[in-house]
Amino acid sequence: MPGLSALAALVAVLLLLLAHGCGAQTHKVGGLDAWAVPPASKPDVYLRWTTTIHLKLGDSVMFLYPPDHDDAVEVTARAIATCNVSAPLRRLADGNSVFNLTAPGRAYYTSTVPGHCRRGQRLSLDVPTANGTYLPPTADDLVALAALAKVAAPAPPTEPLLTLASGDDDYDDDSGAAPRAVATGAGSVLVLAALSFGLLVYGDVTERKFPWI
Repeated sequence: MPGLSALAALVAVLLLLLAHGCGAQTHKVGGLDAWAVPPASKPDVYLRWTTTIHLKLGDSVMFLYPPDHDDAVEVTARAIATCNVSAPLRRLADGNSVFNLTAPGRAYYTSTVPGHCRRGQRLSLDVPTANGTYLPPTADDLVALAALAKVAAPAPPTEPLLTLASGDDDYDDDSGAAPRAVATGAGSVLVLAALSFGLLVYGDVTERKFPWI
């Protein structure tokens, strides 16, 4: 009967939606990192993070940040490509912002704080359809993805400049290692050389004048 067939189809759709809704997840953007301008050592932090998650239609993304210093906005592909945040699709500024991924396709997020978008604080998510397939990117998506891919290479690790130890007895270091006394700069090298020469001269004079010392 047509009526029973329609009812069965409706029940099947409802069961599918219910099963999908039960498996919905909330993903904290950036993993352990807060929503902010990427550090120089990890300029591609958001690109890398998107490769570690598996999104489903109905999932959510959560942005954590100090509410007095930042915000999170959803924008179009054209807006993310040029960092034009004058007319966002949606803006949240509560410091614990959650966006629901209710439509398949590309979703773009950034910050309206001046300079943050151009310094790498922007995110692109590819949301699949209900059956797990992905929509082909539009022309605007391709332009946006090209802009997002232009991130600076990670800066090489640098060691802090070492200085002469202060001589304090209560030196504290979580590693338990002894303080390293290393001279820095040409001036320090000359000072060390002069001190060494002075000690040698002083020892020689003392030995000749006061042999009992």
